[in-house]
Amino acid sequence: MKTVAITGRSGCGKSTVAAYYRGLGFPVLDGDAVARDITQPGSPCLPALVQAFGSDILDERGILRRSVLAQRAFHTKQTAQCLTDITHPEIVRRLLEGVQKARIAGAKLVFVDGAVIVGARFQAYCDAIVVVRAPQHVLEQRIMQRDGVSLDAARSRLATQTPQAVLDAAATFILENNSDAQALEAQAHSVLQRLLEEGTK
Repeated sequence: MKTVAITGRSGCGKSTVAAYYRGLGFPVLDGDAVARDITQPGSPCLPALVQAFGSDILDERGILRRSVLAQRAFHTKQTAQCLTDITHPEIVRRLLEGVQKARIAGAKLVFVDGAVIVGARFQAYCDAIVVVRAPQHVLEQRIMQRDGVSLDAARSRLATQTPQAVLDAAATFILENNSDAQALEAQAHSVLQRLLEEGTK
């Protein structure tokens, strides 16, 4: 079985690719969903996040105020790295549990949809990396529309993320998301065929 990462910068469209593979019946692990799970009340990550980013990242019920954490964590590359250092050991542990379940179930491929894979701990467990990319102005517009933030906030978030050139250098496959969803899915299908063919060699 191969473990295949789907990654890219915020707004690139990697979730569209992940949904396409999920729709074909392949197991897809959602790194963002795991990241949300590990910040629920009672999680061992929460006290460390409070210590690093301030007690007011929690509301009066002890629930994480994600927008406040995001604003502080994505302020600089150093604060973004701090967030990664706190959360990623637990994220990786849970993702590897999901990979093992897919292996036991007899899957030929398991996909992992995650924003922070290249240069992070989980990269070592990936047999292939699919990078989805889009022009900078498209990323900015998608972030603004999706998250309801300003252009400056979108640019600030992108500035803390792994540079496109670094992602491209690590990629096994690159998907260009500069048209519509159908065009992106057609590229994803071609990558799938190659992955399945390599698995039979």
